[in-house]
Amino acid sequence: MTNLTIKRYEIYFADLNPTKGSELRKTRPVVVVSHDAMNRHSETLVVCPLTSKLHPKWRHRFQTNCAGKISEIAVDQIRTLSKVRFKKKIDELSTDDASRLRFLITEMYGE
Repeated sequence: MTNLTIKRYEIYFADLNPTKGSELRKTRPVVVVSHDAMNRHSETLVVCPLTSKLHPKWRHRFQTNCAGKISEIAVDQIRTLSKVRFKKKIDELSTDDASRLRFLITEMYGE
């Protein structure tokens, strides 16, 4: 679906298959973390997948509410996806969760 207008911090169902090793697989929610300018002009987006398997003590993940369910954003599984993998928008992060996600990404991958 390359005709979607996909924005940062929106959550979509996306097809993550095929995968290798311990990568998160199947069609699952992902939160878009790439900037909107990139999202408009690129055929790929940077995302973090969500999972319903919770690990409250893992520092590289945090819990959020997605479509009425508690989910965990897997910042350790950040990846780039083609827009054709995106199915449908299901939610978006709150302002507080978006801020927390930016902080965690910077802590993990920034200086």
